[in-house]
Amino acid sequence: MKKLSLFSGVVASAFMLFSNNSVAQDCEELVLGSAISLTGKYATNGVHAKNGYEYAIAKIAENGGIKVGDKCYNFRVIYYDDESKGDRGATLAERLISQDKVQYMLGPYSSGLTKAIAPVTEKYQIPMIEAEGASRSLFNKGYKYLFAVLSTSEQYLASAVALAGEKATESGKSPSDVKVAVAVENDPFSLDIRAGVLEDAGKLGMKIVIDEQLPRDLSDMSAILTKVKLLKPDLLIVSGHSKGAATAVRQIEEQNITVPMVAMTHCEAADVVGNFGAAANDILCSTQWAETLTYSDPIFGTSAEYDAGFKAAFPEYAEKTVPYQTAQASAAVYVFKDAFERADSLDKEAVRDAIAMTDLATFYGQIKFSEAGNNIAKPMVLRQIQDGKYNVVAPSAFASHPINWPRN
Repeated sequence: MKKLSLFSGVVASAFMLFSNNSVAQDCEELVLGSAISLTGKYATNGVHAKNGYEYAIAKIAENGGIKVGDKCYNFRVIYYDDESKGDRGATLAERLISQDKVQYMLGPYSSGLTKAIAPVTEKYQIPMIEAEGASRSLFNKGYKYLFAVLSTSEQYLASAVALAGEKATESGKSPSDVKVAVAVENDPFSLDIRAGVLEDAGKLGMKIVIDEQLPRDLSDMSAILTKVKLLKPDLLIVSGHSKGAATAVRQIEEQNITVPMVAMTHCEAADVVGNFGAAANDILCSTQWAETLTYSDPIFGTSAEYDAGFKAAFPEYAEKTVPYQTAQASAAVYVFKDAFERADSLDKEAVRDAIAMTDLATFYGQIKFSEAGNNIAKPMVLRQIQDGKYNVVAPSAFASHPINWPRN
């Protein structure tokens, strides 16, 4: 309960930072719940997501709140720390619904935690909009109350495989000459990424020369990198959330690994530029969102305005790239606002049906759900770290900069 009091204090501080007093006094509370990783191995991204939720709550309040009938509401979230553990997340979801009487949920961080919580929200028929669980396995269970604003995980590094094929062709070779190394965490998200990479590489006839799982604690991939040095792949794929990304960048530098193209997930969330400097240069980073994209909406403005506004509200990000985990968390809150207003009701079934019919332009991209609950309207993009900056390089329709290739 001490943790909950602390989190409530953070909520109040963020609210007061953005809201004018008259809006705060005129609007009633509309309570959401979230079990999210504030400690444990997913804590870094859990905090990023929570900050994204809070920024959206404050911006919506600043813009008049949520209008339902002749009333207005402001969101408040009850948070509990799931400690990055699925069984605890499920228990806390039960607590939020049964004891705290929460009728609407924001998702946890990671596909694994979402997988643990979704059966609970489904059992109680509680609409949950989640922003951090991308595994496609979440969307083949027939869930009717789970909705995800982000693109599914098999899409994360598909463009890296295509890019490696393009570069082979440009250099006078065939895509089938490309050798690929894959190293991923043993979790639903990363295993989906692996499946997508293997599928796309197979279509182009590429050779998979390394296909390994990262160690459980994600702290040492030196054995895998020794194989990389020996087998000399053209493309190295790494997916291990923030800790895995940090380990990969650090050990690639320490072992002097030379690979023409390195692509991974969670670069921004792990702050590989801030932590490793030039060692991170020319790494390709999959992202759900970038501040250079030309998306916009009436609450957050353009992608660039979201970036600037968030950094002003959370100065600890001022010298960093805002992680896409933060942006998509804000987008999830915005979808709730839109659904409540279109439903014109607080009835959870009416709200659930409105969420299902979402077709919303946002600073994060278009959000439209399939019958299974995944977002089918927004593409993934690849950013490359160039002189410490994250620049979009693929797909070409979204590119702000040409790619630096080969990496070494």
